[in-house]
Order: sequence, then C-alpha cells, then structure tokens
Amino acid sequence: MELKYAFGKALREIRMSKDLSQESIGASQSYVSDVERGLKTPSIEKLDEFASNIGVHPVTILAKSYLLKDESLQPEILIARLREELGLSEI
Repeated sequence: MELKYAFGKALREIRMSKDLSQESIGASQSYVSDVERGLKTPSIEKLDEFASNIGVHPVTILAKSYLLKDESLQPEILIARLREELGLSEI
C-alpha cells in the first residue's frame, strides 16, 4: 500500500476508534475526507493538530501508517527500532 493511502487509513481508523467526526479533528470535513482517501497530505503542523484533537501522539498516527504500508512489519520490531534509533534501548 502506498504511504499516502496508509496514512489516510491510519488516520481514519484512529479517529473512528475514538468515535470522532471528521470535522472534530481540526479541519473541514472535505479536507479530512481527502486526507483519509490519500488525495491530500497534511503538513506536520496539521498532523500535530489532528493528533492533539484525537488525543494521541502524532507518532502514533505515523507508526500505524507504516504498519499498514508494510503488513509484514511487526509492531514490536518497529518499536524496538525506534527505541534503538532514539537511544532508548537501555530504558
């Protein structure tokens, strides 16, 4: 799956898991719909706003996007890689 479609699907799944409307996450319904369908890509500022309004960290949306993009990627492997790359492997 292309990343733009995976991102849209991740945003939609996370938004819907919180029972939130498209309008409630910080943009017009049509813009959020376009993002969720992979037609538009939000700026990092808009991603931060979406995440804040949904109640998750922006990295959560990005991580879910990459897990959807590559279905063979295991969440534990992604988390371990992030911990290592952030220098947190000792924690």
